[in-house]
Parts: sequence; C-alpha cells; structure tokens
Amino acid sequence: MTTEKPSPAFAFAHVRDAPIRELFPGIRLRSLWTGDDGAAAHVLEMDPNTCWEGVDVHAPGPEEVFVLDGVFNDGVSDHPAGSFIHAPAGSSHVPQTTTGCTLFLFYPQG
Repeated sequence: MTTEKPSPAFAFAHVRDAPIRELFPGIRLRSLWTGDDGAAAHVLEMDPNTCWEGVDVHAPGPEEVFVLDGVFNDGVSDHPAGSFIHAPAGSSHVPQTTTGCTLFLFYPQG
C-alpha cells in the first residue's frame, strides 16, 4: 500500500456531501462530478413506489446505470442491486421502483 497523495488533477466527492436536488416527489439527485466536456456522475435515490414524471430521453449521449441498492425498473424490466444498464444515446425509458432504489448514473457525453 502506498501513502502517496493522489494527483491534484483527481476529483473527489462523497455522496453524503453532494448537493441534493429533488427532481420529482421522492426522487432525488446527488451530483458528484461534472467534467469540462459535460460528462457527469450522479447518485439517484428513488423512494418506494415512485415513478419518473414523463419519459427520460438520453440525449445528447448515453446513460450508464449501476443499481447500488433496491430494485430499479426501467418501465419494462426489474434490475436488482448489482445490475448494470447501458442506455444508448437516443433511447428512452420511464424510471420507476416499487421497493425503492439507489443508482449510480454516469453520462460520458453529458
């Protein structure tokens, strides 16, 4: 194990310190990082029995989702904790959950 300090170019965030924005009732976004090119990383928390209002369209780029906790439903299928979902640019879905869930979201192109 090394005790060297990380590069000053690294960015760090802890979810407990991330600003919280309520997107819809019971659905909160915690922004962890935004890059200069529009790329972004977030944690999305969805309370039990919540549903995105409208259709979530992925533009301009794809959305990468990792289910950290609970069961996420994309409007078609259930995805339990440990699931990875790649939603290509231009795709859409209606995020929802009956159990509640926590997701890690990454947008490589904004």
